[in-house]
Amino acid sequence: MGPWILLTTAMSMCCHFQGASTWTVNNFLMTGPKAFLTYASSVQVGAQSGIQECKHQFALDRWNCPESSLQLSKHTGLRSATRETSFVHAISAAGVMYTLTKNCSMGDFDNCGCDDSRIGRSGGRGWIWGGCSDNVEFGEKISKQFVDALEDGHDSRAAVNLHNNEAGRLAIKATMRKACKCHGVSGSCSIQTCWMQLADFREVGNYLKMKHEQAKKLEMDKKPARAGNSADNRGVLALTLRSIARTELIFLEDSPNYCLKNKSMGYRGTEGRECVKGGKNMSPWERKSCRRLCYECGLRVVEKRIEVVSSCNCKFHWCCTVKCEKCTQVVTKYYCGDGTARTAQSSSRD
Repeated sequence: MGPWILLTTAMSMCCHFQGASTWTVNNFLMTGPKAFLTYASSVQVGAQSGIQECKHQFALDRWNCPESSLQLSKHTGLRSATRETSFVHAISAAGVMYTLTKNCSMGDFDNCGCDDSRIGRSGGRGWIWGGCSDNVEFGEKISKQFVDALEDGHDSRAAVNLHNNEAGRLAIKATMRKACKCHGVSGSCSIQTCWMQLADFREVGNYLKMKHEQAKKLEMDKKPARAGNSADNRGVLALTLRSIARTELIFLEDSPNYCLKNKSMGYRGTEGRECVKGGKNMSPWERKSCRRLCYECGLRVVEKRIEVVSSCNCKFHWCCTVKCEKCTQVVTKYYCGDGTARTAQSSSRD
C-alpha cells in the first residue's frame, strides 16, 4: 500500500465495516469541512508518522502494528476495540496534531503562527514568557476536526474511539517541554525568556506505549450500546466514562491470541518473526523478545547466518567525490520457527 493511500490506514484507525473498500485520501478529505483542505498534506503526513511510531513501539511485541490493523476490513461488520486499537487511535490522533502544530509554528500556514499569547508575562522567579511557543491549541483544534469526524456513531465503540483520540492529543501537551534563553551582562543569565516546545515525537510514542500497558477495560453491558443511538445509551456511556481520566487509554474487548495465525482476522502470528539475542545495551524487553515471540508461543528459535553487503573504506578524492569499497559481513539473526518449544531451562536463555 503506497504512502498516499489514506489516512484510511491511520485515520479510520481499525474501524471495520462489512463490505467496505479501502478509502482514498480524497474520500477522507470530503468528510471534513472544505475549509480545512489547506491542511490535508499535514494531516496525511501526521497520520503516517503516527503509524510509523506504532510500528517502532511494537516491533518486538506479538502484535506489531500490522497493516491489517490499519485498513478497513471486509471480514466483519463489527469494529474492533481492543487494547491495541486504543493505541492506534491515540498515536494517529497525536501524529496529526503534532504535525499540524509543527507546521503552524514554522509558518507553513497563512492563518496561524507561534503562540504569543503569554509573551512578556512573568512566568516565575527570574524568567518571563517569550520566544516562539508551539501553537498546540491550533494543532488540537484542526486535528480534532479531521480525526473525530470519522466517528459519527453513538455506540460504545465510537465513544471509546473518541476518548482514545483525545488521550492521544493530550499526550502531545503532557510531553511538551520548557525551553529558555539567557539574557544579562556578559552572559550572567540574570533573566531568562522561556517558551513551550513540542518534545520529540518518539517521546510521545514512549508516553502512549506506557498508557497502552496501563489501559483500562471498559466494563459495561455492550449489547444495548450496539443496538442504536438512543438517549439512554448516550447517558450510560457518559456515566461510565466520567470516572476515567481523559489521559488514559480504554478498550472494550480482550485481545486475541497474537501468537496464532488468523487469516480471517488478518493476524499472521509470530512464526517467522525476527527476535533479538544478546547485547549489553539492550533493554530487558528487547533481551526477552525471543522468549516472548517464540518460546512462549510454542515455537523454537532458528538461527540464520546472513551475508550483508555494505559500503566501507570510503575515501574522499579531490575534488569532489567519495569512493567506497563493498564489504561483505556475515551476521547472525534469529527467527521464530515451527516446532515444539525448548525445555524451560533452554527457554530461559534469551
